[in-house]
Amino acid sequence: MLYKTRGIVFKITDYSESSVVVQVFTETFGLQSYLINGIKRPKSKIRLNSLQPLHLLDMVVYHKTSGNIQRVSELRHQPVFLSIPYDIVKSSITMFLNEVLYKSLKQHEADEVLFEFLFHAIEILDSISNGLANFHLYFLLRLTRFLGFYPDMTLADTGTYFDLRDGGYTRMQPPHAQILEPQFAAVWTSILNSNFDDLDNLKISSSDRKFLLEKILDYYRNHIEGFGQIRSHEVLEEVLS
Repeated sequence: MLYKTRGIVFKITDYSESSVVVQVFTETFGLQSYLINGIKRPKSKIRLNSLQPLHLLDMVVYHKTSGNIQRVSELRHQPVFLSIPYDIVKSSITMFLNEVLYKSLKQHEADEVLFEFLFHAIEILDSISNGLANFHLYFLLRLTRFLGFYPDMTLADTGTYFDLRDGGYTRMQPPHAQILEPQFAAVWTSILNSNFDDLDNLKISSSDRKFLLEKILDYYRNHIEGFGQIRSHEVLEEVLS
């Protein structure tokens, strides 16, 4: 049967001389792998540049519950990006977020609320011109709400440390190194209390931003089994510095 669904491109892998397998996080079926035959040929109806990381898609697909690789009937880039492919900062943010999402959402089932957050956030990234340097920090902390380890804010007003292992604030320094000390816990709180509209109001130095990103990735490693190392953040930090 044919189904219509929106999708977000995660990863593309060569399958043959002219074909690819693309992993797409779909609104209807969750994370799926699609074989697209002949996409590298000049007369292909589906263009390879439609499958760049985090591109947003309208799709008509075949879906078999027993199949590991599905097939695409129709695919188009919708909405068409106005700035992400042409802006070095936005494209670097996209590359980095794509790597984090790919490591975080493996085998992920359909989740319309999560999908809507991702789709809307990517649309915002394409449209904004201010606050770009803080976008990835806010996005990653907000994403934890959908992944099941959003920080416990119970003691956010009185706790001076943030425990990256337990995921909450504490008044006493935890007996391990996986913490945010008071000055950084305060910035962490400010990010959590922000939204996409006021990211430009977060005054974070380049060095503090780099440190906080490392801690956010540590937080992910503490709560996602097999999360591993992220490599694209080094490119992002170079672009943002």
